[in-house]
Amino acid sequence: QMQLVESGGGLVQAGGSLRLSCAASGRTFSSYAMGWFRQAPGKEREFVAAISWNSGGTYYADAVKGRFTISRDNAKNTVYLQMNSLKPEDTAVYYCAAALGNLRLIITTKIDYWGQGTQVTVSS
Repeated sequence: QMQLVESGGGLVQAGGSLRLSCAASGRTFSSYAMGWFRQAPGKEREFVAAISWNSGGTYYADAVKGRFTISRDNAKNTVYLQMNSLKPEDTAVYYCAAALGNLRLIITTKIDYWGQGTQVTVSS
């Protein structure tokens, strides 16, 4: 089992920034592609960003491209999501996800482990 614990969510005004963190334990973190998803009220969970095991590859949803940056620190077993220029439509619960293998598994939502989520609220 891998445990994923997100932190860093909160309330921010439109145009502001937040950095989410996801700390992993229980498995060899560097073997996993990692990603972020989000779910807004009344909507399905959607893909946000993915990163390969060695940070050599990243991929973003069109809605966040140019505003969000995913990164990871394998020495700290942590993945991050830097969110800039936040918009009210970014309001959602953000989930960390892990998949053993290629980051395409994250993109296609073939997830092995999920975190419990952290709330991000962007006010207008």
